[in-house]
Amino acid sequence: MPAVILPQTLDELLDLKAQGHTILAGGTDLFVHMRNKKIQPQTLVCLDQLKDKGLREVADTGDEICIGAAVTHSRLIQNPLVQQHFPVLIQALDTLGSPQIRNMGTLGGNIMTASPAGDSLPPLYVLDAQVELAGKNGSRRMSLSRFITGPGATGLNPEEILYRIWIPKQPSYDLHHFEKVGHRKSLSIAILSMAALIGLTGDRKIRAVRLAWGSLGKTIATSPETEKRLMGTPMDDPAGFILAAARIREEVSPISDVRAGADYRRQVAGNLVLRLCQGPLEPLKQGPGAV
Repeated sequence: MPAVILPQTLDELLDLKAQGHTILAGGTDLFVHMRNKKIQPQTLVCLDQLKDKGLREVADTGDEICIGAAVTHSRLIQNPLVQQHFPVLIQALDTLGSPQIRNMGTLGGNIMTASPAGDSLPPLYVLDAQVELAGKNGSRRMSLSRFITGPGATGLNPEEILYRIWIPKQPSYDLHHFEKVGHRKSLSIAILSMAALIGLTGDRKIRAVRLAWGSLGKTIATSPETEKRLMGTPMDDPAGFILAAARIREEVSPISDVRAGADYRRQVAGNLVLRLCQGPLEPLKQGPGAV
């Protein structure tokens, strides 16, 4: 069994990371990799006694919501700020694993796993999330889409930790939607997932739209051409969504793996676009403290 170190301060944690030790937050992915002998760390740096609030709090900073990387999925689901501003993220986290996994797993852990099937990632992409990386020489921010470079691969330097996630509030979007297709209704790894933000005119035509797809490629996929096709489409006009569904099937280059083939994923991607006009979609809550 590896030795366990319990740092008290962020500086201690960063010193240990710079020495090459493995960080343990929720452990829901780490312990699986250890059991399968994919990694065999000699030392685990456990965050349980860390007094730094930045890793564990959700804060409103004005135009952005700041989420500590060690905040669990369950805490995010219950957080009024996240409920108010990011329903699409709540919807995705509700589908993630079991209650036990949501109680232990962290948003930072889901990001660092960098799996194309990571449930939180498509919502974070459409929400323009940025990651804050902290090291002994200071911190830096970069977009999540730049940070994740491939399956299990990120732009994190060896001496850095993922410290916080910054998400701008999204007043331009009225509807939030996340949907996941899997082999079963719960405890399922996504065959395909889609996150969508939609802004509407007064007569319910699409004036702004963001789409992101999980399990479609080696990283989270976006579809700017399909977004253009949807612009101006009335939400109650199936014909417009049929054209957009055809466009996404042309635009994407799906992967094939043990869960599904590329042709199946291409068909399902179009079907998920069609479901946007069938609802129900989650409206963005308005007003302070709305949940």
